[in-house]
Amino acid sequence: MAVEVVVFDVGETLVDETSNWEHAADECGVPRFTLMALVGASIGAGESHERALELLGIRPPRRAFLHDEWYGDALPCLRRLRERGLALGAVGNMAVEHEEPIRPHVDFVGSSERWGVAKPSPEFFARIVEVAGAAPEKIAYVGDRVDNDVEPALAAGMTAVHLRRGPWGFLHEAPAAARRIRSLDELPEALDG
Repeated sequence: MAVEVVVFDVGETLVDETSNWEHAADECGVPRFTLMALVGASIGAGESHERALELLGIRPPRRAFLHDEWYGDALPCLRRLRERGLALGAVGNMAVEHEEPIRPHVDFVGSSERWGVAKPSPEFFARIVEVAGAAPEKIAYVGDRVDNDVEPALAAGMTAVHLRRGPWGFLHEAPAAARRIRSLDELPEALDG
């Protein structure tokens, strides 16, 4: 069955989170390198990136990303997919205020905060199916994390696409059933294969 809906994770898939982490470090008075190193160590240890914040005893300020934080390949990819007649969504483990900058570019958005459920929960992916209005086998989910994006999308019956970027994208190895890309420029063709 052909894919009719493409749903994207947001952080490190559509949006470069570097400036968010830099902003968090600056606002909390922690050197940027220290925060980035602890985030990497937490990820490498198989822990949540939030563990780095706990170790430093900080809580980052909440802010929506800025329009210039889109990855350079994100908006052109969305346009190409829309030209193919595909429906588009963007959902992730994020705060509600992160939905608004994305909304003009996709057909639907969702956040773990608004939905009251977070990835990798099967309920999160069931919610995607509900909002997309399509059978799971007609949905492709694109994300950088194998544990939060790829494996739960496969378990939900979706086509899973592993985007190899951001810290998780390089630390995790996608299962053979997933399609693998290094840039969103490769996505339209990956969906054909």
